[in-house]
Amino acid sequence: MTKRDYRKLAKIAAEAVDDKKAKDILILDVRRESDVADYMVIAGAQSSTQLTALSKAVQDTLHDHGVKALHREGHAKDRWLALDYGGLVVHILLIQARSFYRLEHLWENAKLVKWNSK
Repeated sequence: MTKRDYRKLAKIAAEAVDDKKAKDILILDVRRESDVADYMVIAGAQSSTQLTALSKAVQDTLHDHGVKALHREGHAKDRWLALDYGGLVVHILLIQARSFYRLEHLWENAKLVKWNSK
């Protein structure tokens, strides 16, 4: 992938966390809403152990597609991890933190991207 297809990468990331049983996975097209990224993936984890596993799954899977995170913010003990891939940001939150922060409402005009959840 020379020019990054962030929509495709978002779907790959969503599938990676889905394989690890993440909850309530969303892909948002935030190109008109954000200067930070084109797409956001938001996923819920039931424990800090699962949060770590989800993060590793995304990083390993995208690495296999030739993409490395530019920045990683947070730790499993913080209840929230963010992986920045430039045009894609993946947010993984513990279920309680996700309910509290309601990230999807920050970009309420963003388009929901369909993907093949199992």
